[in-house]
Amino acid sequence: MNNDLYAVVGHPISHSKSPRIHSLFASETGEALEYTAIQAPLDDFAGTVQQFFERGGKGLNVTVPFKEQAWRLADQRTGRAEKAGAANTLFQDDQGLLAADNTDGCGLVRDLTVNQGIRLKDARVLVLGAGGAVRGVLGPLLAEAPASLIIANRTVAKADGLVKLFADEAAGCQLAACGFEQAKGPFDLIINGTSASLQGDLPPLPATVIRDGTAVYDMMYSLQTTTFNQWALDRGANRVMDGLGMLVEQAAESFRIWRGVTPNTSAVMDVLRND
Repeated sequence: MNNDLYAVVGHPISHSKSPRIHSLFASETGEALEYTAIQAPLDDFAGTVQQFFERGGKGLNVTVPFKEQAWRLADQRTGRAEKAGAANTLFQDDQGLLAADNTDGCGLVRDLTVNQGIRLKDARVLVLGAGGAVRGVLGPLLAEAPASLIIANRTVAKADGLVKLFADEAAGCQLAACGFEQAKGPFDLIINGTSASLQGDLPPLPATVIRDGTAVYDMMYSLQTTTFNQWALDRGANRVMDGLGMLVEQAAESFRIWRGVTPNTSAVMDVLRND
């Protein structure tokens, strides 16, 4: 009997850890599946998706730059995907319709609360950036009922657009937007949702956003301390975390959606840290 087929689609894709993660999940849970990486042409993501499911594929993860296209391509979306405006998980429902979900936000929240032991309820949270990565996680973050969530971005109007979009999910939470320089601290948790750290750049934040006890989470992951996390440590942050846990947890949620089985993520994270 052939194994069920899954894949991650992106451009570029050779760097993706998803095939390694899902093969580890499969080994751990005893699920019979094959998971590969597909580099889709920039001008034919839809064709790539169609071909994959036509040849019997069961599910796709989607990464940059195709998450918004995946969202538009879907016949139906979960509530969290609908609000995120992007999808990272695709599958066909019982009627053969293309369904989309977004597991990024729940992956981030699970890593923060379960793996890292961070309490989001009543916390003062600063989120940096207002692009797709941030939009994808705001709903699950707000569901944890922080006291305040401030979105700081170079272009304040873009951050303000997210505040308006998620206002109905911010019951009891002060949800506001500002420029990087205007971020008033201190905060309990700072989440970097910009990609600037990978290029060695830093958003122009005042040092006052950090106090003794501030936790800092960079959604990017790296074998070394990211530029942003090093900046935070130098200014007295209590602890810093990168996005590897988020990557593994969002993958575990995709795996659960497809297979109905939730893998144990801690062993997988240990393996990836030591690869």
